[in-house]
Amino acid sequence: MSSEAAQYDVIVIGGGINGAAIAREAVLSGLSVLIIERDDLCCGTSAAATRLIHGGLRYLEHAELGLVYESLAEREQLLKTASHLVEPFPFYVPVFAESRRSKWKVKAGMLLYDLLSIGKSVPGHSMLNAAELSAALPSLRRENLRGGALYYDAQITFPERLVIELVQDAVDNGAQLMTHTAVTSIDVTDGRVSAVEYRGTANGRATAKVIINASGPWVDQVAGVHARHRLIGGTRGSHLVIAPFVGLPGGAVYSEAASDGRPFFVVPWNGMCLIGTTDERYQGDPADVTVTPAERDYLLAETHRLLPGAGDLSASVCYGYAGIRALPYQPSGAESAITRRHIIHAHRDAAGLYSIVGGKLTTHRALAVDVLKRLRRHFPQLPRKSPTLDRNTPGCLLPDERRELSAALTSRFDAQLADRLLRIYGANAARLLQLCDESREYSMVITPRSGLLVAELVYAKSAQWAQSLIDILQRRCMAGLSADAGLGCVDAAGQWLIRLGLSDRSSALEQISAYRDWVRRIRGVQTATVAESPLL
Repeated sequence: MSSEAAQYDVIVIGGGINGAAIAREAVLSGLSVLIIERDDLCCGTSAAATRLIHGGLRYLEHAELGLVYESLAEREQLLKTASHLVEPFPFYVPVFAESRRSKWKVKAGMLLYDLLSIGKSVPGHSMLNAAELSAALPSLRRENLRGGALYYDAQITFPERLVIELVQDAVDNGAQLMTHTAVTSIDVTDGRVSAVEYRGTANGRATAKVIINASGPWVDQVAGVHARHRLIGGTRGSHLVIAPFVGLPGGAVYSEAASDGRPFFVVPWNGMCLIGTTDERYQGDPADVTVTPAERDYLLAETHRLLPGAGDLSASVCYGYAGIRALPYQPSGAESAITRRHIIHAHRDAAGLYSIVGGKLTTHRALAVDVLKRLRRHFPQLPRKSPTLDRNTPGCLLPDERRELSAALTSRFDAQLADRLLRIYGANAARLLQLCDESREYSMVITPRSGLLVAELVYAKSAQWAQSLIDILQRRCMAGLSADAGLGCVDAAGQWLIRLGLSDRSSALEQISAYRDWVRRIRGVQTATVAESPLL
């Protein structure tokens, strides 16, 4: 341990969407902030979502009107402030004769949903008859179809990039960041938090007046003895990524499972199709969560029932992923009935320690604003107005800026690559162009299929806190979310890290091996058809 402890106003434990948003809100409000993440940014629950920015239509059934209203308001914010990542997206809700919700109930829900989003930028809902819905969804089951609804929410293809940009905004404005570093203890002096001790990439101690435990499903573990009772009752949400199929919907299909009535989505995503999610109580280590065979069979069976025209999709599974929702502990009852509203838990025996329970990807900013309201008792000088209201993320592009950057990219790269860079990096793609100006080899593509630029490896390592190939491929350049989970480019990426002097040979070999093992374990991909690394 270092002999001197760095001092901060606020220490945020956790680098997922909530921790990133809280850190950003705090530093832009004038506080000194340290973010500590045990692994990499957005490597847990935030990356395991259905990748939707939505108001939560089903929350209406649980009378959580406030949550829906808040979610819809935040959706509108993100459509403006992160427009390169968040886009309006159509959703279809089919109604069958045996559906739990009749067509008139769906219409009533749609009317209320529209009412709660007054002033929205997306179109209002439309009710469709069976013929109209069948025309829109060619693979949809026709038997007992009564029609349905079309409405709009939004999709975020890469929430990983949103987390990176929130942290980028925080760090650019003075926040400090430590990744691959675990908090080992939270110190309390005279009933108040005083410091944290940490080990990992860095070892040491840091003091703060306030500590925010935003570690998601690890909240109870991080809080330790300071949690008088269990806070988190995590549920596992699993998804399958399917290769494109005949009759792939042009929008998300939102339905209820025939076997248990749970809602699930079939969503076009990243050139493929995303199916999810499940909602099962989970007691194990969140780091070990994977899609179970039962969940895989469940999702495939329900999709086949809903979209029989797609045929048997079991051989089309590219990979699966799972995460743990950090929901309030509730030992019994329906998992779907557990609130998705966030809770800011103040620890009684450790004043200044707050643990974040629950929350949604969509409402991360609203959560951060609520946290800062709590912090006014510790920092009375905090501004009343949120500094992030209408504040663009670093990658957001105004229309004229987008056209100008698009022209610059297409003058150097083909249209497909230029579009990919804009969708992933937004305004930050200009940084890649600058790197390409510095070195001719930075403009090279490491593999034709991935379209991954050498410059992206350099940028990830030098400016976006990536330490491993898993960090780079899964959460920076997004090549790891392709149909082969990045296995087709991991060898070339490792070779380039060696060539550029960003990694020695031994470390690169370890990272390639670790990436393959990680994909096998976490993504559940069969890798026998992918050649082993020529470096091994």
